[in-house]
Parts: sequence; structure tokens; C-alpha cells
Amino acid sequence: MIQSLQSLFARDLNKLKTEIESYQNQENIWKTDNNISNSAGNLSLHLVGNLNHYIGATLGNSGYIRNRDLEFSLKNIPRTELIQQIERTIKTVDLTLENLSAEELQKAYPSEPLGYAMTTEYFLIHLFGHLSYHLGQINYHRRLLDVK
Repeated sequence: MIQSLQSLFARDLNKLKTEIESYQNQENIWKTDNNISNSAGNLSLHLVGNLNHYIGATLGNSGYIRNRDLEFSLKNIPRTELIQQIERTIKTVDLTLENLSAEELQKAYPSEPLGYAMTTEYFLIHLFGHLSYHLGQINYHRRLLDVK
């Protein structure tokens, strides 16, 4: 299970990196529209913050301190910096998962972010679904709003 999670998180975080790199106009990464309230840049920051907090800090004791409000309020961060944050997140997630044992996956996750107790394995699967959900939003954002 751990190797599968490592592979899936790496795959979709690399796809996130590819999506951000694929914007023809860097300014469009931060664009919103009438029915699109979150930019691809803010969704990327949110994913990086989410995974660094729930996997890196909580399971890997990385020391990461999350500021969720900034994930949605920061704007116009250069593409190169977003890419670096994603690359660091890939490493953090991979290293943290690599250091988990199969037994630890079956233990209760240390907090109840969804409002109820769950195993670490369950919450990691939830986090992967969250990543995939926002990755799809970013893909649509790019195809709808990245116009010259």
C-alpha cells in the first residue's frame, strides 16, 4: 500500500507541476472568472500546504507550519517558485511515506480533520482524492482561462 501511495502522489504532483508549466501566459495562473473563484495558483498553494501539513508535518515531523489563509490570498507568485514548492512537496511526501510502516497505516490518524476518527491509511487515500480533485480543476482552469 505504501508503494502504491508513493507512486500515486508522485504521479499527480508531477502532473500538477506539468499543468503549471503548461500555462502559456504566467499571469493566467492567477486569473479567476465569474464562476471560477479560485485561481490555479491558489489551488496549487492549497495542495502544497495541505500535503505538507497533513503528511509532512503530522506524519513526518517536518516542522512545516501551515497558513491556510495565505494559500487562498497570496497572488502572483512566480511560476518558478510554485514549481519549486511542488517539487519540495513531492520529496516530502515520498520521504514521509517511505518511513511509514504497514502497521502505522492501520493506526488512528493523529487528529480528526474530517470530524471523525480514521486510520492513517484512510486519510492518506482521502488526501490523494483531494489532490486529484483539485488537479482536475486546475486542468480545466488552464484550458478555459489561459488565453492570449
